[in-house]
Parts: sequence; structure tokens; C-alpha cells
Amino acid sequence: MAVPNPVLSVITIVYNNVHDIERTMLSVVNQSYPHMEYIVVDGLSHDGTLDVITKYRDQISKLISEKDEGIYDAMNKGLAAATGDYVIFMNSGDEFYDNTTVVNVFATAPNADIYYGETEMINDELQSLGQRRHKAPDNFTWRSFNYGMSVSHQAIYIRRSLADPYDRRYQLSSDIDWIIRAAKKARKIVKVDGYVAKYLVGGMSKARHRQSLQERFDIMKRHYGLIPTLFNHVVIAFNLAWHRLWHKTTND
Repeated sequence: MAVPNPVLSVITIVYNNVHDIERTMLSVVNQSYPHMEYIVVDGLSHDGTLDVITKYRDQISKLISEKDEGIYDAMNKGLAAATGDYVIFMNSGDEFYDNTTVVNVFATAPNADIYYGETEMINDELQSLGQRRHKAPDNFTWRSFNYGMSVSHQAIYIRRSLADPYDRRYQLSSDIDWIIRAAKKARKIVKVDGYVAKYLVGGMSKARHRQSLQERFDIMKRHYGLIPTLFNHVVIAFNLAWHRLWHKTTND
């Protein structure tokens, strides 16, 4: 039975990011969709982040501020606190695409298990870098990550009953495994037209790129098998090389 006005639990994870947290929070609290629960999980910041969060305390449903054991421990705390029909992570530095995004998502089709859309990348100066290299597929399934993470976690709304805790054996890429596991259980997955999120380029996965790639390989191997994953990584390497060559040629 379709829920006419599903409640969306928006979870923001932050630690010492006073530069970006207000922009993220404003993108959440200014949404025109009224049926939202906002959960902020702070790792006991000491750079002024908590002062910014406190400005919007009356618009936060639940605030958790305590030490954690890494980003996925914090994200699991947010999941455990969520009570909505759907969950989405909008971590510090990221944003909903505009103030009508959530309304547009739920107006696309009723009662989906997963909604997803495209992500616009932005830099530290908040300038648009355009669409992600991995374009969101028209028909997303759990197999759609075989050539890379084609849907970012800022752009995917998952029915909470399908959202298991993050696997903390992965320090940088557990969101890939989390989405695949949810998609395996989903019966109805709906694509939303256009951009639904803005993603701030950078973070730990970029700074620790080698570890991130190793984790991604292990995740894909577990879900897709060793031989297909080895073959797919040859394709990924070719596509990445072609992408870099094309950009170098066009920029020269």
C-alpha cells in the first residue's frame, strides 16, 4: 500500500567542517517538502561546527554529538536514529540540488523502494564541475555498479526497511556495498529526471585513493564474482584513460 506522504529521514554526518556545514544544513531545512526528519551526527567537533549547528537546533529532529570510530560508525548511528519511511545521507559539504528537490523526487512515482537521480559536482569555490563521469543509468539495479559507482549516496533515497547498517570493515567505500545490498532487495527502483544533489569533490576517498580502489575491488568481487570483476576493471581502466585523454585534448 502506497504511503501518500512518506517521511524522509535526512542524515548529515560532520566533524570539524565549519566551512561547509551551514550550506548543507540550509539545503535541508529550506526544502519545500514538509514531511522530513533531520538527523545530525557530529563527531564532537571543536572548530565552531557545533556553534553553527546550534543556530538551527529547533529545525533538527535529533542531534548526536559524540566521539565515533569513523564515518561509517557515525552513519550507522544516524541510521539507527532514523524513523522515516526513506533515508538519505546529505553529509557536510553536499546539498540537495534546489529547494524543491525532495518534492520532485516523491512526485515522480508512488511507492518506489529506491529513488535516484543525477549529481552535479562542485569545487571548493562552489563552482559547477558538471555531471559525474559515471552517469546515472536509466535503469538502475544492483548490478549497475559493475563499472563504477554510477549513483552517489547524496542522490539516492532508500526505503528505510531495506537499509542495513554499513559494513565497517570498509573505511572508505562502504557506501557502494550499502547501496548494492539495498538494491538487491528492492522491487521498484525509479529514476528522477535531472540533478537531485550537489557533491563537493574531495574527501578521504580522494586523499587515500589506493585504499579506496582496493576496497571497491573487494566489494565488487564479493557481489559480482572474481572473473567478472577483473574483466570489468580492464574496461574501467580503459574508460578512465580515454576520459583523461579526451579532457587533455579538449583543454590544450
